[in-house]
Amino acid sequence: MRALIPLRFSAKNTALMEKSRRPDAGSKLDRMLDAAARHRAEREKTYREQALKLFPWICARCGREFSGERLRELTVHHKDHDHDNNPPDGSNWELLCLYCHDAEHQRFLAPTAAADPSAETHATHSPFANLKEMLGAGSSSKKKETDD
Repeated sequence: MRALIPLRFSAKNTALMEKSRRPDAGSKLDRMLDAAARHRAEREKTYREQALKLFPWICARCGREFSGERLRELTVHHKDHDHDNNPPDGSNWELLCLYCHDAEHQRFLAPTAAADPSAETHATHSPFANLKEMLGAGSSSKKKETDD
């Protein structure tokens, strides 16, 4: 029978035992942490992250406040509509919620569409075209019913 030898546990021994169980765990973890750090650094370079650091998390149009999970609904609007114009001071940006951002772009596109007559489309269906006939037919049939 083999005699049991008590092991001394120290931080160094525990770390060695962990590495011996999973020989590639340290390198995988290191790669994952490095990738996460690179991703964070790249994200902080984007104009969205810069704008979120510069401005309060409030829609510039409607005044709604955003935080936590709902922060993704807050978008960066380029005031001059040029996405390549990203000054470091943020003078071309404003934070808008999804709805106000969409409304802002619709407001910008509406005059452009109206100025181009070829872009104007006409409806081909008129739902109220024979409304008078339908109302007239309904009232004359009721008169006949009441007269009987």
